[in-house]
Amino acid sequence: MKAQVREVVNECAGELVALSHAIHEHPELAFEEHFASSALCDALEGHGIAVERPAFGLDTAFIARVGDGDGPNVAICCEYDALPEVGHACGHNVIATAGLGAGIAAAAVVEQAGGRLTILGTPAEERAGGKIMMAEKGAFADVDVAMMVHPAGVDLLAPQMLAMTQLDVRAHGKEAHAAAFPWRGVNALDAIVLGYMGVAALRQHIHPTERVHGIITRGGDASNVVPKLAAARFNVRSETEERLDALKARVLACFEGAAAAAGCELEHRFLGPYSDLVTNPALAEAYRRNAEELGRRFVDPATLTTRAMGSTDMGNVSKLVPSIHPMIAVAPPNVPLHTAEFAGHAVSEAADQAVVDGASALAMTAVDVWTDPDPGGFRGAASSRR
Repeated sequence: MKAQVREVVNECAGELVALSHAIHEHPELAFEEHFASSALCDALEGHGIAVERPAFGLDTAFIARVGDGDGPNVAICCEYDALPEVGHACGHNVIATAGLGAGIAAAAVVEQAGGRLTILGTPAEERAGGKIMMAEKGAFADVDVAMMVHPAGVDLLAPQMLAMTQLDVRAHGKEAHAAAFPWRGVNALDAIVLGYMGVAALRQHIHPTERVHGIITRGGDASNVVPKLAAARFNVRSETEERLDALKARVLACFEGAAAAAGCELEHRFLGPYSDLVTNPALAEAYRRNAEELGRRFVDPATLTTRAMGSTDMGNVSKLVPSIHPMIAVAPPNVPLHTAEFAGHAVSEAADQAVVDGASALAMTAVDVWTDPDPGGFRGAASSRR
């Protein structure tokens, strides 16, 4: 069956790569991924796989179900949203088409393996956590294991993904003529700038694995008017959700103190959180064996001079079912994600090969899950988490 899924992936490799490039050429932000979602659904249907679209209350989400055996239900996740300005600088075009290829290939053997397959189109990973919203509506309720593959500068089996929340703050002051009557104004921008500087000072005293970063999203409307409204958005990250709660309070205190100093009223809201990622060891080991059979070579995280730490809504999925989110190399190790340079590498020859290898490795891992004879293996791990 593994040979069969590899053959299927190789047969549709040209289609997968062409679609990867097409999605890359049409970058779409969170919840706006109509081109990518439709293209992926059309491709699945072209291979005889029925698709429900839209799904779970999200216009650009979809789900396809194949197989009615008694074996485990394997979910393969596809991401396809892009970033403002820099487009597919996180390489979600690779994620989408590697997941597509894995789904098409795994569907070819799922009946033979006696398992079940779920292919999920999961929008808005970069901003709003589409998988979280889908999970709340039951997308993973009948799933035993979930998997996806993410492009990077190296092949990494179990990347560290931090718990994260987004903090939106809005300061309310009072407008006035900035030259004629400045004493009559209450400057909302002062509150946001002071809060920003407070966070900058706070960064000296947080753990090395914690991150706080953000932007001012509104600073006023005219330079000769004291701003009555200003706003900022910050991402707050820590190793676990428990530690994240403590850091959230410290970051919010920076803005609360700044608002009080500027005489403003402050409103805030936290969005999320994204959970830290829990990599399932048995599933990861199966993926490693399969990827190495394809010629991939994984790096030891201890040998890396810097550790790239991000966040993903796949972390929330990993708290529901056994999951993996390995990284697959598409660029040199020194090229950071979320840059225009990385976006260029997302349609390189290395990225095209990653689409094919990622699809094959995921499909082969699905075969492992379906055919595992050990009750303490994938089936046992899955049932213990449900």
